[in-house]
Amino acid sequence: MSQNQPAQPGKRNLLKAAAALGAAGLVGGCFSDGKKSSGSSETECNRHSEQSYPCYGSHQAGITTPHQLFGIMCAFDIIGDNVKQLENLLRTLTARIEFLTQGGEYTDGNDKLPPAGSGLLGKTFLPDGLTITVGVGSSLFDQRFGLADKKPKHLQEMRDFPNDKLQKDWCDGDLSIQICAFSPETCQAALRDILKHTAQTAIIRWSIDGFLPKSETGALAARNLLGFRDGSGNPNVADPKTADQVLWTGVAANSLDEPEWAKNGSYQAVRLIRHFVEFWDRTPLQEQNAIFGREKYSGAPLDGKKESDVADYTKDPAGNTVPTDSHMRLANPRDPEFMKKHLLFRRAFNYSRGLSKAGQLDVGLIFICYQANLADGFIFVQNLLNGEPLEEYISPFGGGYFFVLPGVEQGSFLGQGLIG
Repeated sequence: MSQNQPAQPGKRNLLKAAAALGAAGLVGGCFSDGKKSSGSSETECNRHSEQSYPCYGSHQAGITTPHQLFGIMCAFDIIGDNVKQLENLLRTLTARIEFLTQGGEYTDGNDKLPPAGSGLLGKTFLPDGLTITVGVGSSLFDQRFGLADKKPKHLQEMRDFPNDKLQKDWCDGDLSIQICAFSPETCQAALRDILKHTAQTAIIRWSIDGFLPKSETGALAARNLLGFRDGSGNPNVADPKTADQVLWTGVAANSLDEPEWAKNGSYQAVRLIRHFVEFWDRTPLQEQNAIFGREKYSGAPLDGKKESDVADYTKDPAGNTVPTDSHMRLANPRDPEFMKKHLLFRRAFNYSRGLSKAGQLDVGLIFICYQANLADGFIFVQNLLNGEPLEEYISPFGGGYFFVLPGVEQGSFLGQGLIG
């Protein structure tokens, strides 16, 4: 070797250098609450967030709140049979929601008694972007609590649509609780806290864990397990005027005939939808695109170039570009009157429950949507979708319709207007 040539690093040194660069990448790439942290260690990257969302106000959190990546959707049946027991349950829920969403430290008493918390997150419960959203089902308005005359106008039990195979154990409930956070363990810890504090008056009826993949840069919506972005055409409910038009009962023009107590609530439609992904993955890409009416990878309408483009069906009345029976076109025909009356806001999660008895992946979508008028929103739109080509690849098996209670100010409790 010439003395003027630099020494060539050995394999061991190359590996050390690569490892060092990788570690530096980890440190430089850590994020906390969406902000890059240049001095974080890998341990700090894994810590739960201190970010919290307000739990008081005109509306409950968890609807217009930025969509967290993890959630649990569950329903409860109430054991009690008088309105005072119901009131105590709602007061307890409100108190637990305040503690869990704002964070705090559990205080244990006698160590011969159960600990105050599950310990899943340690002794201190960090809020971790947690929201807990409470709704009531049609069954709450039976004879038990004397609330029949206060039932929201469109609230009802979920009935089968033609392609449904609804299972009773996975449907309806007196209460719905949607739990969302930045990590799955925060959702689990919150659910266990609620179960512990409400065991005397409520029992869980069904529960399912959900998740979202991280979105690509610039994407409007995360992908479902069929590989398509779910919710690209969502109304922008971050705009209060749009939220008033789409979401809030007693505020939106098509929901002014509801009981007074229901103002600033919202109808929640939940659908648990199995996806036959093995069958779907053997379907040609062109057919997949035609079924949804969008390009799989970019999310763009088939007559557009990017996800945010709005399809113009007036230029394609025969459906030569965007098929007339595509999911996107059936669900929203882009008619001006439709846009005024039938919009809804999707806030879905994916789910995975391992394998079915047939040895296939048991995966799918926890479809959740919100609207001021259930009849004009989900029920109307779902009837438009009956018989769509996508039905060959999906099977709805559960869910329910619920009315999300209006928000409350500190010192009050959820459902106070309903009980009073």
